[in-house]
Amino acid sequence: MANEIMLKVENVNVFYGNVHALRDVSIEVNKGEIVTLIGANGAGKTSILRAISNLENVKSGKVYYKEKDITNIGAHNIVHQRLIHIPEGRRIFGELTVEENLMMGAYSRKNLPEARVDKEMIYDMFERLKERKAQIAGTLSGGEQQMLAIGRALMSDPQLLLMDEPSMGLAPIVVDQIFDIIQKINKRGTTILLVEQNANMALSIADRGYVLETGQITLEGKASELINDDQVKKAYLGE
Repeated sequence: MANEIMLKVENVNVFYGNVHALRDVSIEVNKGEIVTLIGANGAGKTSILRAISNLENVKSGKVYYKEKDITNIGAHNIVHQRLIHIPEGRRIFGELTVEENLMMGAYSRKNLPEARVDKEMIYDMFERLKERKAQIAGTLSGGEQQMLAIGRALMSDPQLLLMDEPSMGLAPIVVDQIFDIIQKINKRGTTILLVEQNANMALSIADRGYVLETGQITLEGKASELINDDQVKKAYLGE
């Protein structure tokens, strides 16, 4: 059986003023996969996620999600398609409680009883959040805020999750926890497109990967092959 393509980015170009940020970028994500985008700071990884979720205008090229053209349809429409973006820097609602943040994630859902069941599942997955459900989110540690950002995204019942630098600024022990959680979410049936500075960790859990340099895809392949590629080792794995 052929792989079911969930996301297809086709020759996408994005500009910031006169800066050509993405140059004919094409990627595919199959249903059930973890696919990672790796590259140096400023390579365009975040721009790809922002183009997919319509936070950035695509100048030319197409974005298809479940075979439907979603290029430039407006970011608010994307959430209702169950394509959810966890941005870099977490962006939680700092003045709301943990519980209120989670329920904000469910605003696009019709079935609230189902959402409450999901909330309990999230509390089982993130016991730390359960202990702090009444706490103001802005007072959580960085790791707890990242868990909350992931939990809030899961409350939207995503089929495809775009994750931008989930390990940024976190202690190594917390990074391990976050990557365990990413794998658990994937095993539950959510497809994941992961942007990550920690290329070693990302490739160790991904099925496939793309290497991005100055707005262009320069390498793609199975994660197990990329992690052993001399060029990748030298540039991104600190070897």
